[in-house]
Amino acid sequence: MKTSLSNSQTAYREQPIQVIPGSVALIVFFALLGLLISSLYYSSARYVSPEDTGACIALFLALLFVAFGFFSLQPNEAMVLTLFGAYCGTVRKTGFSWTNAFKRKTKISLRARSFNAEKIKVNDKRGNPIEIGAVIVWRVSDTAQASFDVEDYNAYVRLQSESALRHLAGSYVYDECERNELTLRGGSSEVTAALVAELQVSLAKAGVMVEEARLTHLAYAPEIAQAMLRRQQAEAVIAARQKIVMGAVSMVEMALRELTEKQVVTLDDERKAAMVSNLLVVLCGETEVHPIVNAGTLYT
Repeated sequence: MKTSLSNSQTAYREQPIQVIPGSVALIVFFALLGLLISSLYYSSARYVSPEDTGACIALFLALLFVAFGFFSLQPNEAMVLTLFGAYCGTVRKTGFSWTNAFKRKTKISLRARSFNAEKIKVNDKRGNPIEIGAVIVWRVSDTAQASFDVEDYNAYVRLQSESALRHLAGSYVYDECERNELTLRGGSSEVTAALVAELQVSLAKAGVMVEEARLTHLAYAPEIAQAMLRRQQAEAVIAARQKIVMGAVSMVEMALRELTEKQVVTLDDERKAAMVSNLLVVLCGETEVHPIVNAGTLYT
């Protein structure tokens, strides 16, 4: 079936077609073969007339016509049939079948295939060069579109996959930033879903259905990898320090509150300041603290 898109382009849609079971055509084939052998035998036993010669030629041509119409399909295979350039239909019935010998038969696999997109160097949303790769699982869903709407659907899948991967990398930042936006590194499920959706839109013209897509390689480009590693380490140190300081402040606050509520000791502002300073040094320091025992008071 054809769907008009424009004056110069026509989109095809798969349509089923009925074929003759191979067993029935095989009976006809052997019947014609028997008639041909009988005709040749009786013609050789007597004078061969022009009528006998014509009958033998006709039987031979009919035998060839039947012989070239046989084909077989395995599970998850389809046969696209065309007659003198016109699309006739698609056979998905598995087994042994027969069709018009003049029809061109093109077998297409309907099995799931995986395409491993090699890692490519692109720029992310910030402009940082990164390396990204993906694996895509796809299958042919419409044999007519795959056969007639694109030149080579395998090459079309490869080119469109690379294009979608480049567009995906340019739509997201590689790593977390201050605005808490979705990233290639952190939003794996959302990113792969976006990749599948974009691939499906691009490959629908070729009658291809995308079943799964996931990133297999994601890294900064070698020229900035060391600088970005130092940046990540610095961000990790800052984040760790923030947690340590927040924890230390809450612990000091709890200590002062407990001392005041239980009236363990009465502290003036100067002693509270000294206690807070000492506790923060102990809690926030990276090395082991060695206390100094003061035998006097804070005022001597």
